[in-house]
Amino acid sequence: MKKVFLSGIVVFFVILANDAPAQLFNTSLTITVRDETGNVVEGAEVKLFKSEQDYLKEQNVVMEGTSDAKGLVKLKKMEALSYYVIVRKDDRDNSGGGEIIGKLEEGKFNKVTIVIQ
Repeated sequence: MKKVFLSGIVVFFVILANDAPAQLFNTSLTITVRDETGNVVEGAEVKLFKSEQDYLKEQNVVMEGTSDAKGLVKLKKMEALSYYVIVRKDDRDNSGGGEIIGKLEEGKFNKVTIVIQ
């Protein structure tokens, strides 16, 4: 009787685990900001946009942050989309290359490096 009961509990938890949402992690993005010589850049402002129109007009920012001492900006709870990005520090930015981030993988820790010059 105990074996049947324990087997039933095991089956119940297997079914419960299979019905659980597949996404255990939020979609996130870590951006590393570097200069043209490859050094990390602290204090760079990063802004993400969903559309090219918003990017060009610099309106409707969906996520933003400032790079830390390691040149990192960590953004969490994001949609799995492609994003337009502006990265600036002083008179340097990422124009001329690296203005769009490819579609993020859902439920993953995505990483990109953006060079400003």
